[in-house]
Amino acid sequence: MAEKKATAKKATETKAAAAKKTTTVKKAAAPKAAAKAVLAINAENAGFKAGDVYQALAAAGKALTVKEIAKAAKISEEETLLGLGWLFKEGKLANDGEKVTLA
Repeated sequence: MAEKKATAKKATETKAAAAKKTTTVKKAAAPKAAAKAVLAINAENAGFKAGDVYQALAAAGKALTVKEIAKAAKISEEETLLGLGWLFKEGKLANDGEKVTLA
């Protein structure tokens, strides 16, 4: 009987040791959705975005789409539209339907 207890105890110790040696593999966290930036709409910000848009159009020297302007100015399309609105109001831009150029 003592032999069976010793064998059972040894088997339990072996299982416990094996359990300690196993490593837990954690799943990689799913990438979080990018937080959407909030665009502050005020005169100062609109003026700065208009400057960015104007500089991008002047550097290109040709008509560009909104997406192309945003890429060249390194700003979002929403910021590009804010700047375009400012420049259209000032009479600085011309539009041929799809693309925008300096007037």
